[in-house]
Amino acid sequence: MKFPLLGTVVGVLAVEASGTYKPSHDRDKQTLTIPKANTIPLQSAYADTLVAIDNLRRSLPNSPKGYTPSFVDCPSQGPVVRSAASLSSSEAQWLQLRRNKTVGPMRNLLARLDIDGFDAGEYVDRHSNNATALPNIGIAVSGGGWRALMNGAGAVKAFDSRTVNNTGNGKLGGLLQSATYLSGLSGGSWLVGSIYINNFTTIGALQAQTSGSVYEFGNSVVKGPEKSGLQIFNTAEYYADLASDIDGKHDAGFDTSLTDLWGRALSYQLINATRGGPAYTWSSIGISRPFTSGDTPYPIIIADSRAPGEKLISANTTIFEFNPFEMGTWDPTAFGFVPLNHLGTNFTAGRVPANDKCVVGFDNAGYLMGTSSSLFNQFILQLNDTDIPGALRDLLVGFLEDLGSDNNDIADYTPNPFYRYNGETNPGANSTRLTLVDGGEDLQNIPLHPLIQPTRNVDIIFAVDSSADTNYHWPNGTSMVATYERSISNLANGTAFPSVPDVNTFVNLGLNTRPTFFGCNSSNFTDSTVTPPLVVYIPNSPYDAFSNISTFQLSTNDSQRDAIISNGFNVANMANGTRDETWPACVACAILSRSLERTNTAVPQACTQCFNRFCWDGTLNATVPQEYNPTPLYQTVNIESKASRSVPRWVAAAAGAALGYHAL
Repeated sequence: MKFPLLGTVVGVLAVEASGTYKPSHDRDKQTLTIPKANTIPLQSAYADTLVAIDNLRRSLPNSPKGYTPSFVDCPSQGPVVRSAASLSSSEAQWLQLRRNKTVGPMRNLLARLDIDGFDAGEYVDRHSNNATALPNIGIAVSGGGWRALMNGAGAVKAFDSRTVNNTGNGKLGGLLQSATYLSGLSGGSWLVGSIYINNFTTIGALQAQTSGSVYEFGNSVVKGPEKSGLQIFNTAEYYADLASDIDGKHDAGFDTSLTDLWGRALSYQLINATRGGPAYTWSSIGISRPFTSGDTPYPIIIADSRAPGEKLISANTTIFEFNPFEMGTWDPTAFGFVPLNHLGTNFTAGRVPANDKCVVGFDNAGYLMGTSSSLFNQFILQLNDTDIPGALRDLLVGFLEDLGSDNNDIADYTPNPFYRYNGETNPGANSTRLTLVDGGEDLQNIPLHPLIQPTRNVDIIFAVDSSADTNYHWPNGTSMVATYERSISNLANGTAFPSVPDVNTFVNLGLNTRPTFFGCNSSNFTDSTVTPPLVVYIPNSPYDAFSNISTFQLSTNDSQRDAIISNGFNVANMANGTRDETWPACVACAILSRSLERTNTAVPQACTQCFNRFCWDGTLNATVPQEYNPTPLYQTVNIESKASRSVPRWVAAAAGAALGYHAL
């Protein structure tokens, strides 16, 4: 039998009666064929049966009604909210697989990076039977709109062994394959989502000039896609389609917000499927072949909770994460996690009331990416009538009639899954609503928070910063400072973060122009019960392109896109070590640092020299610096066909002013 997998997915799933089957997947027709099958209701086999479809090699359009969440019978054991006192059993089991899968790539990478006087390959071999002794690597990609997506994409491309000619001497290809975690925020969440929802694909494939390419940013999400390829609508049809999806969710009884519009629009540019893949869910990553095989890092995106009218600062904001299995927070507020595939379910005091239905399909991939980047709701509201197509203007009117100025940047996660949960510490326990906003609104624009949780035991974080902290849209360490300040606040909850200098020192010492290590000497943390990860801070800076486009530039032609990705590639590997020939070996030293301590292995002299070269030594210079406006180190890439600015300058300025902060 055949049934469609996209849009209104059928309510049955075929399973071979004998327990064996050979399903085939036709991506063009969006059908799944399973021969000689009996059928069982999809609703009762929602998760377990999909896990068994082990030849599907990408996340799945598995929401039964497309963008509209569906009410289904709850599993026999019932979903519950669990305490955040430990990792979930699902993550813990997955980690055993993933950590072992990183051993081979890590050995190849470290041996190739060639630490003078130290046999890194032999070191990995010696500890290969105990992966926990080896480095546990995280990569964090900041927010910053399409600038952050493209600069972050360049870094991921530099870290990926699948990138052409990226596994030679001194190249960093294989770092991605050696990593356990990959986190993203706002524009960084778009990067993470576009990789994972499209079968853990490569950046090169996302750029490729084919009918299946994804990174086609010539048209902004305001205008909509060209009438070609998978995206078949003109602008009017595009907005009608968005409106239809959002109306469907609303009519099913779920609250909607501008983030529904934003998330659906994002999907057209980030998901390689017809109509932006309205049935694709984030939880389906957890049942896709690359992930279940342990062949990818663990993807996490984050958002902040904010009640309407509340002002966020890094010291008081509850941070929520979305991973393939769960949504929740490690913070000592709600301090709990809910199964991601059952978001939208009515939980009370951590359980589903008797006789209530469960919900599936609420965790739409685009909606989650939109949640992490809801900053752009403000951008939409700053457009004047001449900037907005008529169809979009009509759609916005309906939203604005129901929204006040205090909550136009929120994503609505009603019913609150943490209602009456941990009432003594959870400030939202008595609210049936949970409203989330862009993860950078508390100034922590690099998603470091999920990677410094003690239960995850991350040794090193490569922090790719594409923030627009300065007037010319370059980073100055603001996010690092915000995360450090939070780590010493009442919400720290056992997390630890290396000491960092003030933002003026970042600029005065040039720490925002080149990679810098923080937390090199773990003996400095003897007063802490937890040793923080070593953080390799990699700020966006110009090598061969002006990669500092405005956060609110929503379109680029292919030349500018490729130039910014190329620049990000060079930022991450310091132009293949040509800016500093010691960089490749010093990356290896940074990766090994905490592992060498764990195994009581002497630090190689070459690594000591690296730490002297790249570690912040505690020097401070807090005088107000001159305006930071750098020029590229090398000859710039020709982008004469650069796309015109998608919005007037006054719109970008007004949107930034409306937000009251500039880190994005």
